[in-house]
Amino acid sequence: MGMSVPQGGGRKGGVAPSMNVTPLVDVVLVLLIIFMVVTPLLAKQFWLSLPKKDDTARLAPPPVDADKPVVLTVDQRGVLRINQAEVQRGELKERLARIFAARSDNVLYFDADDEAVYAVAVEAMDAARMGGAKTIAVLTEKPAR
Repeated sequence: MGMSVPQGGGRKGGVAPSMNVTPLVDVVLVLLIIFMVVTPLLAKQFWLSLPKKDDTARLAPPPVDADKPVVLTVDQRGVLRINQAEVQRGELKERLARIFAARSDNVLYFDADDEAVYAVAVEAMDAARMGGAKTIAVLTEKPAR
């Protein structure tokens, strides 16, 4: 808080207080910069819903005549497979679009090897989303072969 000495009238020898707003402006500018940096990060969220252990015990098994689920697999070399059939990266979107056009549910089961390159796995999920997958279920356990 700064002080100034009055010139002329007023109380003799009195000091008039004046507010220094520089610290307030500094704090507001720092908050503005923080919000400008954090705001774009909030828009890039990927929500993942995993079933709880209790819920898996109560689920009824699918009927025998149900359609075979669509499983997209990424191995450690980056090779993509749909239900064990190898697919090129450029063909993935179109192939999934044809598969989901014939199905009523647009659920894709995604399985990536532990050693798979992260960027390849994310590109595969993006292509699957653009190919018509409404729900991408991440497999947490290896399916029985």
